[in-house]
Amino acid sequence: MTRNISGVGRVAGLIAGGVILGLYGALDPPWKYLTLLGLLPLGSALTGFCPLYAILGWDRSSHTDGATHTGT
Repeated sequence: MTRNISGVGRVAGLIAGGVILGLYGALDPPWKYLTLLGLLPLGSALTGFCPLYAILGWDRSSHTDGATHTGT
């Protein structure tokens, strides 16, 4: 598993995932269970790997040498 999310994307994922998960206690069912989807951006931010990006062939991580990374 290689990183395919940039540093800014990881920070945004942490914030978005935290906010979405934070709504869990504030909402009534069934909406409260939809907030568990916040685990997806949170998990991607923590690992630096997004499975959707991998499927689409996107690589948003920064490369200091200017080379592109294909993930292979």
